[in-house]
Amino acid sequence: MNETTPFERYDWTVDPADKGERIDKFITMQDQDWSRSQVQTWIKEERVTVNGQPVKNNYKLAAEDEVTLRVPPPKELDIKPEAIPLDIVYEDADLVVVNKPRGLVVHPAPGHYSGTMVNGLLYHCRDLSGINGVLRPGIVHRIDKDTSGLLVAAKNDKAHLGLAEQLKEHTVNRKYVAIVHGVIPHEMGTIDAPIGRDPKNRQQMAVVFENSKPAVTHFVVLERFKGYTLVECKLETGRTHQIRVHMKYIGYPLVGDPKYGQKDRLEIEGQALHAKTLGFVHPRTKEYLEFDAPLPDELSDLLAYLRQL
Repeated sequence: MNETTPFERYDWTVDPADKGERIDKFITMQDQDWSRSQVQTWIKEERVTVNGQPVKNNYKLAAEDEVTLRVPPPKELDIKPEAIPLDIVYEDADLVVVNKPRGLVVHPAPGHYSGTMVNGLLYHCRDLSGINGVLRPGIVHRIDKDTSGLLVAAKNDKAHLGLAEQLKEHTVNRKYVAIVHGVIPHEMGTIDAPIGRDPKNRQQMAVVFENSKPAVTHFVVLERFKGYTLVECKLETGRTHQIRVHMKYIGYPLVGDPKYGQKDRLEIEGQALHAKTLGFVHPRTKEYLEFDAPLPDELSDLLAYLRQL
C-alpha cells in the first residue's frame, strides 16, 4: 500500500504463546480501543503486514512473526455533545474534575460514539484539549467502565501536557477503595509485580515477567469482615486493570470483578472499586489540589451488609 498520509505505526514480534492465533484477533487484543471489525478493515486496506507482506483476516500467526500495523490518523468524526448528567467536583479555565458513576464509559471508541463521559463533557464545557484526538479529547487518564470515582480532564493542550507529565513521573496521588475476597491478615503491603497480556487469555492482563511493564500498588487494610476485606490501594504506576490484577495475584480478587474475580453470593454489577482520592499540581498555578469522592450508594450498601454478617 502506498501511504501518503501520516500514520501511527505499531510493531510486534509474535510470542510462542500466540502461535496459531488469527491475525485479526491478535491485533484486537493489543489495545482495548480497537474493535475486531476495525482491525479487519485495516487488514483489508493492507495496513497490516506480517514479515513485510499483506495478509488476510484468517492468517494464522507463527512464532517470531513480525507484525506491523499502520493506523491512519483519526477522521474528523462528529462526536456530539450530549446532556449527560455529570458530578463536577472542580472546574476552572484549564481543567475539570469529575466523579464518574459506575457504568459510564469514559470516552468514545470505534463503533461506539455516544453516551460516554466525553460526550457529557463536550456538552458541559465545549472546549477540551485535542492531544488525544477526536475520540478522547481532554482525557488524561482513564478508569474502567464499572469503576466509579475521580477523573481529571484537560480543557487545553498546555494543561493536558502538564497533567500527563505528572502521571508519567508518578507524582499524581491516586487512591482507590476496594472490597476483596478473603481476610487479609497483615495491615499493609506493597505489590511490586510487572503486568502484561495474559499468555493464556489475551483478553486479560496478568502478572508476567516477559513482554510486561513495571507495576507497583501499595495497599492498607481499612476494615475486615467475615470472608472479605476493605482495602485502600495507592497506585504508583497506572497499568491497565492494575489493582484488579495485583489483588488477584496475591490471592484477594475484587468482589464482583467479571474478569479477575470469582463467583460469589454478593450481587454487584462489576468490580467493587472506587477512585476515592485524586491529587495533583495544577499545571498553570502550580498549586497542589486534592479531591475526595464518597463511596457510591451501591458500595456503601454492600459495606453495611458485610458489617452485619
